[in-house]
Amino acid sequence: MVVPFKSFNAEIQHWDRRFYFFAVMAGGLAVAMVDSSFNNFLAATWDISGLARSSLELPRELPGFLNAFVAALLVFLPGRRIGALAFLLQALGIFLLARFSSTFSFMTLLLFIYSLGLHLFLPLQQSIALELASKGNEGALLGKANALRNLAQIIGGAFVFIAFGVFKLSFGGNFTFAAIIFLIGALALFLMSKPPRDRNEPGLVFKGRYTLFYILSILYGTRKQLFITFAPWVIVSIYHKPTSIMAALYFAGGIAGVLFQPLIGRAVDTRGEQFMLGLEAMLLIPVCFLYGFAKFLFPELIAFIIVCLCYVADSLLLSFGVARSVWIKKIAEKPSDIAPTLAMGVSIDHIFSIAVALMAGLLWDHFGYQWVFLAGAGIAVINFIASRFVRTPEPAAASLMH
Repeated sequence: MVVPFKSFNAEIQHWDRRFYFFAVMAGGLAVAMVDSSFNNFLAATWDISGLARSSLELPRELPGFLNAFVAALLVFLPGRRIGALAFLLQALGIFLLARFSSTFSFMTLLLFIYSLGLHLFLPLQQSIALELASKGNEGALLGKANALRNLAQIIGGAFVFIAFGVFKLSFGGNFTFAAIIFLIGALALFLMSKPPRDRNEPGLVFKGRYTLFYILSILYGTRKQLFITFAPWVIVSIYHKPTSIMAALYFAGGIAGVLFQPLIGRAVDTRGEQFMLGLEAMLLIPVCFLYGFAKFLFPELIAFIIVCLCYVADSLLLSFGVARSVWIKKIAEKPSDIAPTLAMGVSIDHIFSIAVALMAGLLWDHFGYQWVFLAGAGIAVINFIASRFVRTPEPAAASLMH
């Protein structure tokens, strides 16, 4: 009787992985459709300055700060069901934004709803993968998930490129299609089995043993803000490129991700978390410098090509963050700490990313955009120093902790 039971569990695990990967792809596709056109939507619909653009990061990033607290309120639900709810919020927010954002203030409210779902799923994508991964294979599974997400980015970028460039699709139509895809992703997550849960599972975790993880999350939040907000804004406002070009860059980033994400994940398993986090920081320094100063060092066409290469490299470097997720699983005091600690990391990084967005907007408006990225290079140096303190327990010691 034992063998059929094991076989049945293996079959459930097999389908759970399929549903998980499908949901990750749906989320990647829909987010790419939104993100590759959102800056142009703002530029076309609302005439805003760099400071006003950075102020939009408050409603966009505030849900990230609230992440740990919202997740704590939903602790009675399995993570996979919370993920389905997150997709439903994204669908609702972006659909209403597409159809009913008649005023700037109402648009920011709808952006908040969309962003709440987006940020709620961020740690869940990691924690659900860690549930599904076998021991020693965590980085590989996360790398595969990220590769599939990037494949979806390719499709999303191609859709936006063709739909806007050839068929002149409206922003409203694009966002409506994205909402439908989010609904499909929610269904996939809902179809996953319910994992066994610890009845005493904590809703909120904030422990001294995870201090370095919190510091790394702060540094990640600050550097991530440069990529999400200011790198696209450089391309749109400094180099004056249209929606189709941003979509093409998402396309290129997706191709790079499909090729390299699995390698990054396996490298985390083989080379270790400290090595990968340090490598990310080292590579980010020249990327930030070129973002800010390529236009002053090279002819405009060459500078634009360099900035595009930096954008693709930057999107790939963000994927090194899987090392933090794998590391927290290895040092966790107990398995039930993993998901709430990842959620707390998202909340902490967003406290600083909101502040960074506002300060960077002031830097941009008063001193020039290049100073934003010079500050980013400084953050990368600090990130490298912090990564030197990452230590992974020996397997025997890790097993004792669990």
